[in-house]
Amino acid sequence: MTPSARLQAAIELLDAIILAARESGAAADTLIARYFAERRYAGSGDRRAVREHVYAAIRLAGERPANGRAAMLAVAKADPALAALFDGSAHGPAPIGDKEVAATPGVAPGWLLDKLRVSGLGPEEYPALIDRAPLDIRVNCARAEMAAVIAAIPGATASPHAPDGVRLPSGTQIEQLDLWRDGAIEVQDEGSQIVTLAAGAGPGMTAIDLCAGAGGKTLALAAAMQGEGRLIAADIDRARLSRLAPRAARAGATTIDTRLLNPGHEAEKLADLGGAADIVLIDAPCSGTGTWRRNPEARWRLTPTRIDRLMATQAGLITLGATLVKPGGVLVYIVCSLLDDEGADQVTRFIAAHAGWRALPIDLPAGRRHGPGVRLTPYHDSTDGFFVARLQSPC
Repeated sequence: MTPSARLQAAIELLDAIILAARESGAAADTLIARYFAERRYAGSGDRRAVREHVYAAIRLAGERPANGRAAMLAVAKADPALAALFDGSAHGPAPIGDKEVAATPGVAPGWLLDKLRVSGLGPEEYPALIDRAPLDIRVNCARAEMAAVIAAIPGATASPHAPDGVRLPSGTQIEQLDLWRDGAIEVQDEGSQIVTLAAGAGPGMTAIDLCAGAGGKTLALAAAMQGEGRLIAADIDRARLSRLAPRAARAGATTIDTRLLNPGHEAEKLADLGGAADIVLIDAPCSGTGTWRRNPEARWRLTPTRIDRLMATQAGLITLGATLVKPGGVLVYIVCSLLDDEGADQVTRFIAAHAGWRALPIDLPAGRRHGPGVRLTPYHDSTDGFFVARLQSPC
């Protein structure tokens, strides 16, 4: 592909990504993979260049652009070499017209910036929200030692904060490593590792991961429990939960009980666990405002109505989770959101409505106290953004 053809390909992909964001369609990575699966002639260099164009445009435009060309024109405004590729050549984009309107650069839609400000995030935080994320892994200490993992991977360093975390050079092909195939490492953002520490899991406990998904935090709990105790991973998403079994087998975590829940009737499959858990961990569905570094087009998908629906789901999950905690046990509430509506305020509302429950102090290697919990941000902690609170049930 010529440089101009690569640029036109990026514009076509951005059109598809913008449409998907508006209509709750597939994620950008999925659309990019499909695009090149249908264009076998594109080499690795072509794919890399097109992907870089696409994500440069996505990161630059806080508001959802009108179309892919407007998104790419915004990038070209600051890059004369890129602007020159709008040359009208075969398979390339048409020349830039005098009256064409480019997308407006920004971090997020205005209404979301207002919510971030109300949630205590100052302007100094905003650029880091859409920076490129580092590549982190968690060492499975049952299978390998930290020093051996770092020595085995060129460019690897200990993560800044997480005790079992390792930071890898961008582009490391993790699934090609023997360490990954042997279950010695798992891909997990350092922030995700840190907030899971708030559970305080240990051998012999009964722990429930109520929104387990593909099991990243479940596996971290399993490692902390050292194969002793009872660990239940539950979720309503069959496809995501099915990915846990092979990951657990690879990691040697053989004692995990998975439960597929029926949406709207989750309590039925958990009835035998009422009041039995030392720990209930809820990594609740949320806006994902803390993960824009990895999924920058997520800013284009959010609406106030969607956040309201997520908040209702979160409140229901906390209420359900509370019924599973034994007297004196803990409920750990996590969202990868920086909005207080989904984090600090959600927990404050729960405590006010449930007599005897209280927020416990949390001692984590990163993050700062925020309301009844701790918040991590990309700017302060070089992790994804998270809010975590540790709540104790009445004895």
